[in-house]
Amino acid sequence: MQTYLELDEFCKLVHLNEDVVKAMMAKGDLNFKDEGGRIYIEANQGTFSVVPSGTRSKNTMVDSMTLAGESFVEKTIGTILNLHEKVLDAKDETLEALKNENKFLKDALYSMQELYDADRKTIESLNMELKHAREDAEFMKRKYKLMWNKTIEAFGEKGAAKDKEEQ
Repeated sequence: MQTYLELDEFCKLVHLNEDVVKAMMAKGDLNFKDEGGRIYIEANQGTFSVVPSGTRSKNTMVDSMTLAGESFVEKTIGTILNLHEKVLDAKDETLEALKNENKFLKDALYSMQELYDADRKTIESLNMELKHAREDAEFMKRKYKLMWNKTIEAFGEKGAAKDKEEQ
């Protein structure tokens, strides 16, 4: 089975720039096809063409291609598994961060409730003190009013008695 990659994908895979790959295509080192203006390079044969070759026999090259194809698949699967593991780790970290944030918010809510209860008790005691202070003020008003009324009456009686004597 032949696997074809686009030119730019192949360049990324083998870490070569397009000019070098196109030069190899011109020399016939790479199998390629042109479909609709896009160039596709055969992946297995292309990767072996990029690797410098010593004296290779045809059987060695076929065996190497098979191993390279298997290696490519293994590396791809390994990369996918690695990425999956990283996603799971990130998910676990996110869940842990959310749990910590929820615990913090819960503790803050309990703290606010305690402050609210303490403030409510303080307000109740201040209202009671205010009520007693108003009652004391009202009592003092009545007391002084009665005292001053008696003083006015007593002074008025003495003044009236004096007025009668003077007459």
